[in-house]
Amino acid sequence: MRGEVVIGSAHDARLAPHALRSVILGEVHARPFTPIVTPARVLHFAFDTAEERSQTDRVSLSKFCERLGQAAPAGRDKQHRISFDGGALRWEQHSEFTTYTFELPSKASRPFHPSASALATVLAAIPQPGPVLVALDLHLLAADGAPSLDRMFDRNSLAAAENSDGKALFATDFQVDAAGFVRILVLDRGLGPERAGALVQRVIEVETYRTLALLGLPHVQRLSPSIDRIEQRLAQLTEEMRHAAKLVDNHRLLDELTALAAELEAGAAASLFRFGASRAYNEIVQLRLHTIGERKFEDLPTWSSFLARRMAPAMRTCLTTEERQATLSSKLARTANLLRTRVDVEVEQQNRELLKSMNERTRLQLRLQTTVEGLSVAAISYYVVGLFGYLVKAASEAGVLRIEPSYAIAAFVPVALAGIWWIVRRIRRRHIAAAD
Repeated sequence: MRGEVVIGSAHDARLAPHALRSVILGEVHARPFTPIVTPARVLHFAFDTAEERSQTDRVSLSKFCERLGQAAPAGRDKQHRISFDGGALRWEQHSEFTTYTFELPSKASRPFHPSASALATVLAAIPQPGPVLVALDLHLLAADGAPSLDRMFDRNSLAAAENSDGKALFATDFQVDAAGFVRILVLDRGLGPERAGALVQRVIEVETYRTLALLGLPHVQRLSPSIDRIEQRLAQLTEEMRHAAKLVDNHRLLDELTALAAELEAGAAASLFRFGASRAYNEIVQLRLHTIGERKFEDLPTWSSFLARRMAPAMRTCLTTEERQATLSSKLARTANLLRTRVDVEVEQQNRELLKSMNERTRLQLRLQTTVEGLSVAAISYYVVGLFGYLVKAASEAGVLRIEPSYAIAAFVPVALAGIWWIVRRIRRRHIAAAD
């Protein structure tokens, strides 16, 4: 059984493989070099197939394969090859783009004849999967009798180099022709089909990933005005913080700092993938050029030197913008924390003053309560003494009490005051104990 390791023939024992073992082993052989016989014409396209477009593209390719009577790519396959009419189509699906590479035999001795637009009619059988990112016309010819490079490319942007052993020369001006294709000429000086196929694929990957790496630059141009404005406003807010004394002013500054931080983080989150992808694509470009091993041809710049002069500044700009975002985010966080600390201190000061005012009011209320309690004792005692007076007078008239009623009432007054005061004090202590 495929994917299982057989140990011993007597007992037919098998080791259960890891679920990802076949995927890991297959990745090493995922993109083999295809031998190409000179002369040949290669049309290469890369389309933006992010999100649901990739699945739609897979369905379209499967229908195309069915019309040709060939097998369609399996559900998880990322590469597929189809042969038709003496040529071949190589399909590869990546995380955010899909490539179609048409390998066509060529009998023409003139470079880029017939035109790429005439040959690209084969692509019309498949619906365009998404916006085109790369359209490449590569012509592989024998070096004998090749015309001058100056006649085919713009001298001002022409870059050419030999491979490591001088068996091939590849050249381009990185410009788009009238049909929308970037043209690359590869002259075979004795490569052989296998090495020719490897060189062609690496050259195609350099142009493809060069384009994808530069997708980060428009993001920089879009984000730069916002970053500049946030940096300038942060400096102004920091200066305003030095003179802000009122809590309402500090709250306003803190709200504005929070809004700036939210705007910056939104931009950083939106560009995080793009800047990371640009770095990765640029590394692939440099790795492919290093693998080719360029040698200088005449007085023309090599691809590495040309791209270092034109592409490297764009990559540094992306990196610098990413660093500016991180640095500015840190500054905003520190400033907001400082201002938040100031607001907290001011709020605590207000709370202390409020508590002090509450304590003062409580003391006043306690004094008022004590005064009211004294008056209450006097009033209640007055009524109690009055009631006692009625009892004493009634008892005197009935002959039960033999002393003068006024003497008895006068003697009862201190007793009534002491009793009422004791009762009120006891009730107050109970309430205080219950509150504690």
